[in-house]
Amino acid sequence: MFRVPPLIIALVLTYYWARVLRLAWKVRRLTGGSSSMLPAEKLGKILRVIWYPAVLVWAVHPYVTAFVANPPALVRPLWSNVVISWAAAATAVAALAATTVCWKRMGKSWRMGINPEEKTQLVVSGPYAYVRHPIYALSSILMLATMLAMLSPLMLAAGIVHLVLLQWEARREEKHLAAQHGQCYIDYCRAVGRFIPRSLKPYTPA
Repeated sequence: MFRVPPLIIALVLTYYWARVLRLAWKVRRLTGGSSSMLPAEKLGKILRVIWYPAVLVWAVHPYVTAFVANPPALVRPLWSNVVISWAAAATAVAALAATTVCWKRMGKSWRMGINPEEKTQLVVSGPYAYVRHPIYALSSILMLATMLAMLSPLMLAAGIVHLVLLQWEARREEKHLAAQHGQCYIDYCRAVGRFIPRSLKPYTPA
């Protein structure tokens, strides 16, 4: 037997990260450049050494929770609630659906890291007219849903790493984009929230 809510989250994460890899391949093929999965800059490379193991734990842990009856203490949930688990699974599905919209809106501008030598088109429409980093916001929601459904010591550690590095990466990207796009991006940042909308009215460039 298997537990359904963790399995749903496991499948959501499998699709999510498979889609990320496909996007990375597609960007590389269409542009002839890099998707920055391994950023050109030194700090970005260092962050990935910490970040990618946390992502691997995030992707594998739900399968362990779903299929292993007596997992090791490190991956054993500290508590369990059926209602919360189902709510978390539904939230994960919704977050994935919303993320696909963001990926589509980003198009060729989608990257996983910073390349100081590359200038991408600034996207401020669709979900980006309401928040500056909708993909990161949704990734945070997806991680929190996973943690609620299976809060083990290992999942807690992976979640903290992921959430902290998302915050850090968002701010690093903003500095990079401000250097690339100048005042138009600065104006955008003043009008649009980082992860939470400041207004229900979409941003329109001056």
